[in-house]
Amino acid sequence: MAPSQQVQDVESQLVEEAPEHCPGPQSELAGKQDACQGCANQEICSTQIPKGPDPDLPQIYTRMQGIRHKILVLSGKGGVGKSTFTSMLSWAIAADEELEVGAMDLDICGPSLPRMLGASSNETVHQSNAGWSPVYVADNLGVMSIGFMLPDDETAVIWRGAKKTGLIKSFLRDVDWGALDYLVVDTPPGTSDEHLSVTSLMKEVGIDGALIVTTPQEVALLDVRKEIDFCRKAGIKILGVVENMSGFVCPGCKGVSQIFKATTGGGAKLCEELAIRFLGSVPLDPRIGQCCDAGESFFDRYADSPAAGAILDVVDSLRDEVEGVADGGGSENGLDVDGLRIED
Repeated sequence: MAPSQQVQDVESQLVEEAPEHCPGPQSELAGKQDACQGCANQEICSTQIPKGPDPDLPQIYTRMQGIRHKILVLSGKGGVGKSTFTSMLSWAIAADEELEVGAMDLDICGPSLPRMLGASSNETVHQSNAGWSPVYVADNLGVMSIGFMLPDDETAVIWRGAKKTGLIKSFLRDVDWGALDYLVVDTPPGTSDEHLSVTSLMKEVGIDGALIVTTPQEVALLDVRKEIDFCRKAGIKILGVVENMSGFVCPGCKGVSQIFKATTGGGAKLCEELAIRFLGSVPLDPRIGQCCDAGESFFDRYADSPAAGAILDVVDSLRDEVEGVADGGGSENGLDVDGLRIED
């Protein structure tokens, strides 16, 4: 019996919903972590799952080897514009028609990339012998998100860690991206299940590093410091920090005024303290939100905005950092689809 089939058989024997932070029955730590204590599934998980290398890794490696550069977008703090910046980063890179770009939305409970990138709410994920097909919002820009699998936009995803890990594995293993120049991965805030899963899996197949998004206030920088610590402990190269919402652009006069004052020096000072590259500051332009709501490229609509120029400068710095790494990347140091739409 194949390891994946054995895992499915054990999953069918579980007698109750997995506890929070469950490592999942496919993990080598199944039944052994603190979260497993007192769980009715503990003995089932710890005694019947085959141990050893993750059987999905070879398939993930095969799928990922056609992608030249892989970038994680992290923040540690919610509300700093991470998904917004991910969408603009994707649009900016895809503006080079010679590049093939993919955007992967791993914010499972709050998927927003489909809307921001202009994908129709009627789009669904199609499955073929080659795998799941991403939804293309431009000739050279595809996106994959759980948002395409939900019955409607108002459906909540109420999953524990094991199911989230299963979806992340499926996105990495089963999505048929083809040959890509860039894969940009949007993650939720924090340093929890999704981050552990995607960093451990992608580090095995090669990843260029993480782009960290912050805002100028110290309350945001506190959480960003935790994210930086997470990356260093996980062995993920930090490509740099971008300071979002750094000033406000008046749509009329194009003047920039400070809204969120950097009381401790902001992102630039943080990078200086921690010896990390500062990629630049991006001012807040209310038309960015309008474009994200409409699913339009901000650069196509408002190329004369100071925010557009600042974002493109950040993208240029990021590409210089990424393309200085050898192609293939490197590091510094069975989905349950109940309730989801996947069409053959």
